Amino acid sequence: MSLSLTDAHAKSPDEYQERMTLYKKVETLTQLPWYYLAAIDQYERNIRQVRKDLPKAESVIAIYFSPEKWAGATNPNPNEEDPAIIQFFNGMGVDGDGDGKASLKSDEDVLYAFANYLLSYGIDHDNIKIGLWNYYHRDKTVGIIVGKAKVYRHFGRLELDSHVFPLPLRSNHSYRSTWGDARGWGGRRMHEGTDIFAGYGVPVRATNYGIVEMKGWNKFGGWRVGIRDINNTYHYFAHLSGFAKDLKEGQIVEPGTLIGGVGSSGYGPPGTSGKFPPHLHYGMYKDNGYTEWSFDPTPHLGLWKQQERQALKKR
Repeated sequence: MSLSLTDAHAKSPDEYQERMTLYKKVETLTQLPWYYLAAIDQYERNIRQVRKDLPKAESVIAIYFSPEKWAGATNPNPNEEDPAIIQFFNGMGVDGDGDGKASLKSDEDVLYAFANYLLSYGIDHDNIKIGLWNYYHRDKTVGIIVGKAKVYRHFGRLELDSHVFPLPLRSNHSYRSTWGDARGWGGRRMHEGTDIFAGYGVPVRATNYGIVEMKGWNKFGGWRVGIRDINNTYHYFAHLSGFAKDLKEGQIVEPGTLIGGVGSSGYGPPGTSGKFPPHLHYGMYKDNGYTEWSFDPTPHLGLWKQQERQALKKR
């Protein structure tokens, strides 16, 4: 499945500021840390971009409530906006902006409604995780949201969309789209990435802002690292010669952070190397709240290389 380059384009500063203003306002009202609200909102924005069963986000806040969940499952009027009636039918809708209505068209009402739901569990980290699990019923979703919150808290801002090429631009490297090609080692399977050929030990860098979700060995990928970015894309680096010093799971990274070196590890038990020329296998995966699938990273690699060159010229 192909994916557009929408994620690669930054939003306007005004949109980021508008979101942050709402997060901070609800934080003041509820004491729920703003970065959890930002993470939930961003997670829902991301899945709505790739799901056909959900309407596309048209407001500043992208959290989605179905009319039935908002007004109450047994409410005969799914468009109900009276907070008292909604509460009677155990709906999630609340009045967040003080206009006397609980409206799905109000960003403040929507954001406050989710915060109000989490408040029933508590505002500490562990209880927020419990609340998230009871809402989404999926461990991976909880992990993704908590990871996003950690990234937002670390950087203290929402503008985290920039990228770099995974290898230094001045390194001697080459690549073409090999996504979708057949692979036979270990059973017939599809190649879920692009191979970037370079010399052994050439530095491999994080391409994005994100969090290290995985570090370790795989019989196919050898020494490998997985990083989840703020747009819910999982970036996979494989066949490494080794890892950067002190790199660990849960670590926050930014574009250019050293994570390892180009190698030829894999296709066997831990430590196997040299069965193919040194190269970086770079894969990208998207999660939609139910499952995760790979898509061709080649167009993104070309765009990031171009953007990095332009940024260097400006400096």
